[in-house]
Amino acid sequence: MRNILALAALPLAALLAGGASLPSPDRQVSLNIPAIAKARFGNDARWYETRIPFFESADPRIDSVYYYRWGLFRAHQRDLGAQGYITTEFADDVDWQRHPFASLNDASGFHIAEGRWLNDRRFTDDYINFMYEGGNDRHFTDHMADSVWGRFLVDGDRDAVLAHLKTMRHVYRLWDEKFDFDKGLYFVEPLLDATEYTVSSIDASGGKDGFTGGDAFRPSVNSYMFANARALSRMAEMAGDRAMAKEYAGRAEALRRRVLTDLWNPKLGHFADRHQKATEFVKYWQPIRNRELVGYLPWMFDLVPDEARYSAAWSHLLDPNSLAGKAGMRTVEKGYEYYMRQYRYLGTAPECQWNGPIWPYQTTQVLTGMANLLDHYEARGPVTRSVWMQELRKYTDLHFQSRDGKEKIDLEEDYHPETGKPIVGLDRSHHYFHSGYLDLILTGVVGIRPRADDVLEVNPLLPGAGDYQALDWFRIERVPYHGRLVSITWDVDGRRYGRRGLTIAADGVELAHRDTLGRIEVPLARKANPAIAREENLAVQLVRGAFPKPSASSGTDPEKLHDAIDGRTWFYPELPNGWDSASSGKSQWYSVDFGRDVSLGRAELAFFEDGKAFAAPRSVALEVWRDNRWRQVGTAKPVVNGVTQVTWLATETGKVRVIMTQNGRSAIRLAEFKAFAR
Repeated sequence: MRNILALAALPLAALLAGGASLPSPDRQVSLNIPAIAKARFGNDARWYETRIPFFESADPRIDSVYYYRWGLFRAHQRDLGAQGYITTEFADDVDWQRHPFASLNDASGFHIAEGRWLNDRRFTDDYINFMYEGGNDRHFTDHMADSVWGRFLVDGDRDAVLAHLKTMRHVYRLWDEKFDFDKGLYFVEPLLDATEYTVSSIDASGGKDGFTGGDAFRPSVNSYMFANARALSRMAEMAGDRAMAKEYAGRAEALRRRVLTDLWNPKLGHFADRHQKATEFVKYWQPIRNRELVGYLPWMFDLVPDEARYSAAWSHLLDPNSLAGKAGMRTVEKGYEYYMRQYRYLGTAPECQWNGPIWPYQTTQVLTGMANLLDHYEARGPVTRSVWMQELRKYTDLHFQSRDGKEKIDLEEDYHPETGKPIVGLDRSHHYFHSGYLDLILTGVVGIRPRADDVLEVNPLLPGAGDYQALDWFRIERVPYHGRLVSITWDVDGRRYGRRGLTIAADGVELAHRDTLGRIEVPLARKANPAIAREENLAVQLVRGAFPKPSASSGTDPEKLHDAIDGRTWFYPELPNGWDSASSGKSQWYSVDFGRDVSLGRAELAFFEDGKAFAAPRSVALEVWRDNRWRQVGTAKPVVNGVTQVTWLATETGKVRVIMTQNGRSAIRLAEFKAFAR
């Protein structure tokens, strides 16, 4: 049974009028946010200070990855100019992305789940708008409608969640092409489920391949479509469309029944695929022969009943002979005939496969499902809070790699389940955003369980004091929730923050406290969210060779010139990004021709410095083309690995350029150039 402390969060005027005592101010020690931002993000701290929730805990590795993941989120925001921001999966371009935007839909659920915790709602709002205004080409399966509903549970914005309801319904029905009306289940080729070389595809080839083929009725796509249908039903109910709400509630329930009846494999004690396409090696409707991590996805969306026969499946996750690798979760169990067999190579670098390696993508899904199990299931099998924290810490450790005798943070595509070492040795693999982490911290460690009603519910999934996986303290501030700013503090004995227990505050006012770990539910009236501020970056070049067109004094490689106005900003040394000047020691310039007159009054310049080949310029000056000559309009001292702002009185111009004085003979790397009307 739940152990609940519920306190009324009444408006101040109501408290005064009723003679009630005023709520207490938040008595916990506030975090030094400017200092943390500077320490974690250096000269790029300004981007984060007002946008992210700030967090600290007794585990410095979790803290490091928490802030790294916000940096990862920032690096994957691509500015499309008039179309706003989208979130990318790969920092650099890959052949199978949607051109010219560099978007992919498979990880969109994670992108939205992470971004919903930003105080600046523009990034996720723009991304959702883009995806439902033609951006989702269904290249892969996804649970985007469910994630949009999940965003509403955090921000409470009714207009935003309903903005694309008709399009969501249309996209849902497009998946009828992958629906077997006789079986009542969806099927998909594993490659289009973002999981190439799985049991169904490898076995369909007789063990010879598995990159393509192997169409199967999978727990993944059917769980996604269940969750999307449920979300559409809830949105339709909110919009007053009872017929649609009833239809999609029925679709969700029908899928749930079919998954439980047909994808639960009693022999394996696990949810598992059935083959949809017969080959000389497999038959239609034949169950696959081994357990895969994908079998836990139904718990990610609460599809599974609270029954012991199902929860017993979690024992496979903890079995070293099944899905439990020393470094993390195997994607298929160790006993599979083709476990960890490598099928594809690019040079000497192994390619992506799901026949055993750890994938942060599915690790995130399973940790989310496990968190649901711990939060609101009675039948939990072998899963405990200690187990959840153990798996979270294994996942955390994957972010750290030793290079040149130093430990660095760099999340890559997949990992060896015994060593935790990255497998894919390709440049594209660095700082890969195909997973979630921040949402696990917010909903799991901190324990915020977002809701549609006016209640703030918190239930940290931490083991009790003395457990080897316990976390003795944490504090998080500036968490956006229903238009409020929430802070949550846990202190096992009061030594860290001066008060023992779990404390919740909103807008600086304490709402609830308990001396021990446990669930707290607090009524909390919602407020309107701040309006989303939008300004258009006029300098973005999406289509190479089109306007705006770049040119430069040196380093005239067209791809490098394009990189400085491609809408992407990061400072990772492993991933070169931007225009590189010659290292001549002479003054350099980079220019943008808009192909028309525009009004400009501000520019943002992002300079990369590595202490080796590249250094930020000593000075910069902005010039605009006016009256048939260049005229200086502003100067600035360059910021290293951050954003340099230059402003001036708005003026009409067709061209803008930045003049840079080199620092000795070090080359200049202009990671990104942005221009605004001001």
